[in-house]
Amino acid sequence: MTIPRIPVAPKSIQKGIPLKNVLGQEAAECLARNISLVHTEFDRVLFCQHALDGLEPLGIIDRGQKLAKALHQFLPCHYEAAIDILLASLTPPLADTDDNGLAVFFYLPHVSFVAEYGRDPENNNGQDPFEISMRAQFELTKRFTAEFSIRPFLIDEQERTLNRLFEWVTNPDPHIRRLCSEGTRPRLPWAKWIPSFVADPSPVLPMLELLKDDESLYVRRSVANHLGDIAKDHPNLVFEICETWLVGSSNERKWIIRHALRHPAKKGSEIALRIRAAAKAQK
Repeated sequence: MTIPRIPVAPKSIQKGIPLKNVLGQEAAECLARNISLVHTEFDRVLFCQHALDGLEPLGIIDRGQKLAKALHQFLPCHYEAAIDILLASLTPPLADTDDNGLAVFFYLPHVSFVAEYGRDPENNNGQDPFEISMRAQFELTKRFTAEFSIRPFLIDEQERTLNRLFEWVTNPDPHIRRLCSEGTRPRLPWAKWIPSFVADPSPVLPMLELLKDDESLYVRRSVANHLGDIAKDHPNLVFEICETWLVGSSNERKWIIRHALRHPAKKGSEIALRIRAAAKAQK
């Protein structure tokens, strides 16, 4: 039985080998193969020609977007039908949260497709595509991450999207829980900032509160990085949160506090240095 697969890729970025190479010819051919397994009308050859034309000079994010545009050209124009095909072509969810390597970037075109075409009803026969896009990101984040694609939804429809993330914050899958923190970071690297959260992070703080003692380091690391983002614009708020979290804290929570304050500490903030010193792990 032929099953979907993703190309083999290094565990980490290699010196002299650009990350963008993960989304090259082999990835485009593999993507076309996976889709053709569930959608026999898909033109693999023509898709690859369009996907690879002009791909070489592009960086990894732009490659994901270019492949998404090629998918839009060769999949059904009805967004829900296209998403059903993409989801049917996925490999199984990741079993681990660490050491998954760079191969998972294979799914960057998929999340780029959702971000680009999953918000406008005109792409879905006039029907609101929100639920379809949430379902797609729920599945994709278990195989890569939907932290990039969820952000346009938070910018366009903050309340509805944030409500959905609050529903997911207690999900048993750590990939889903991490999305709730990582996807809402105000200054997420490689992604659009969320201006409303840069100005006022308070809507997301209850989510970080729920995740601060998460059993998964994968999730806790995201919480720490999220607080680190907030500290760049609202340091006093983060100092206050960290001092509150210090009370009765575990070693794991103390690590979050130290990690969250590393940038203000490097800048010599006396408050950050004092809190980090108080958050030293106890044996």
